[in-house]
Parts: sequence; C-alpha cells; structure tokens
Amino acid sequence: MPSNGPTLILVHEPEKACFDRLVADGYPTERATEISSYLAQSTDLAPEFGQLAAACETRGLTLMAVELDDAATVLANADPAKTLVWTLTDGIAYFRGGASPALARLNGLKTIGADDSLFALCQDKFRSGAVLGALGLPVPPAGLARNGKWLVDPPSSPAGWFVKPNRLGAKIGIWPDSRITELGHAQELSRRVFDHYRDDVVVQPYVAGRNVRASFLGLKPDTGVEALGIAFVESGGDFQTMADSMALYGDSGQAARDAGTYAEPELEQVAASQPAADRAIRAIAQELIAGLGLKDVFSVDFRVEADDTIHLIEFEVCPGLPCFDFRDYCRRQWGMSLADAMAETATSRLRA
Repeated sequence: MPSNGPTLILVHEPEKACFDRLVADGYPTERATEISSYLAQSTDLAPEFGQLAAACETRGLTLMAVELDDAATVLANADPAKTLVWTLTDGIAYFRGGASPALARLNGLKTIGADDSLFALCQDKFRSGAVLGALGLPVPPAGLARNGKWLVDPPSSPAGWFVKPNRLGAKIGIWPDSRITELGHAQELSRRVFDHYRDDVVVQPYVAGRNVRASFLGLKPDTGVEALGIAFVESGGDFQTMADSMALYGDSGQAARDAGTYAEPELEQVAASQPAADRAIRAIAQELIAGLGLKDVFSVDFRVEADDTIHLIEFEVCPGLPCFDFRDYCRRQWGMSLADAMAETATSRLRA
C-alpha cells in the first residue's frame, strides 16, 4: 500500500506476464517471445528500482514499483493529495499499460506524461498518422491492409514502400524485406504479419534519410522544447528489424552482452551537422505539445534527409527510459543518471 508521505507509483507490465497471457491466448512460444520483448524496459529497469528508490528517498519521496496486474488495487487505495503515477509501459492491444493512466484518472491521481487518450492513439499507427496529417505535420501517407486485403489503398510511391505492423512495433519493419518495390509483396507481408501477430500492416511510401530520435524529459513543469535531445541513431542498417530490436533490450540484450555480441547504435547530435533540421524538429515537437498534448516525457522518431527534409515517423508517450539513447540524453541534457532524472522530475510534479 502507498506510504503516508509523498509517493511515486511506477506502474509497469513485465515481459513474463505478457508472455504468459499471449501463450494462453494461443500464440506460439516464439511469437509470444517476440511480442513481449517490446516490454523489455520493464526487464531492464527492474534491477535499478533500488537506485531509483534511493534517489526518491533523498528528495522525500517513497517509490512503489507496481506490476500492472496489481495496479487497480494499489491505485484505488492511493491518496490523491500525495501520489504521482508514472506509467512505464504502454499498450492497447498486445500490451495493457494504457490502462494505468486511465485508472489513475479514475481515482483522481496525478500522472506523469500525456493523458490516457494518447496512450491509445500512439499505439495505432494508422490512426495516429491520420491525426498527425490533419495537424499538418510531415507524416508519410499510409495504406492499410489486413491479411492480404486492402482496407485503405496504398499511396503511390516511385521510391517504393515500407511495411510495418499497425499496433505492434513502431517504426521498425519486422523482417529485412519490409522495404518493398511491389505492392503484391506488401500483401504477402500483410498475410505474414497477420499469421504471426494477428495484426494489420501500414504501408507507407519509403522515405530516405537518417534515423533520428528526439527525447524529452521535463525536469520542471515549465520545461520547453529547448530541452529536447535530438540525435541521429546509426545502427548500420537502413531500418531496425525485430531481430535488431531484440538484440538490444531485455533478456535478449543481456544474452548478447554475455556473448560479447552486444553493440549499441552510435548517437550523433543533429545540430552538429544539420542545425536547420534540429530547429525544424523542435518546431514540430512544439506543435505536438500544443496540438496533441504531449508533455513531461516522450520521444519522437524522424527520418531526416541531407537537404533537411523532415519525415515524422511516430511519437511515443512511454519512451524506453532505460535504453541507451535516453540514458545518454539524461547525461547530456541534465547531467544526471536516469534514476536521479526520474526522481527529480517526479519531485517537481508533486510540488507543483
């Protein structure tokens, strides 16, 4: 139960809880492992709960790390005057973390991050793309296919297309052949994704450029886009596959470390070589804050061309906090470890 003093409740869905539920729902073990790997930040942050608790304690807070399945009971018994809820893992389909900010709102509790409606929107790439396009932001148009059948016809694209799951992933293509030149291949990938993951696919024009991650953590409530960390993420490939992702995080990432095969992508500050692109990305982030309501903690992914053309790929309301790029951001922008940056952010919100 929450303490009598100011309390930070960190709600997270563990990989194993998701894996067990997927297997019970009929997913093969291999597929359940792949899907649940998206919750690897729970696995990666759990060993640091002690550091985070200590960082909170020095600021007069008590940390409660709560698994999602226990959240309803814990949040129902929390004191709204003294409690802040930080949802670590999101999801509306395979994952259920989007329930946490809704439960917090139901119980009148303060939260870190965007409201619960954005937890749902960001996980549906087709719908979120439609909203971003309506706001006039530079998101590629998209078609939508389910098990090989077009629900929305794909846009024309002389450069070919990129195919990705609608609710499972984000910017990544599951397989190396996710970049295509024939729409018949998109339908084949749609059938493969539906067979493996029971998901639709988004089919967008292929956009050139380098991958960019913009990270944000507002240590103080009035922190603005000047605090964005904007970096090229160089992994050696044009885009990330499921295998690439699994090799970086969670149990698979730890196995890669143990085997000596772990290799983090390189980060390069966009402002160092393309300052105009850096300024444009900050302007887009400001529009996302004003138009969507992003706040406190989020990330945005882009493709940036050499001529500073910007393509907005997606936004995340639960960025991978223990990931290499967010840790680097906390060190560069705030001069803090991840634990101290999180504790300082929570303290400022409870005092606001």
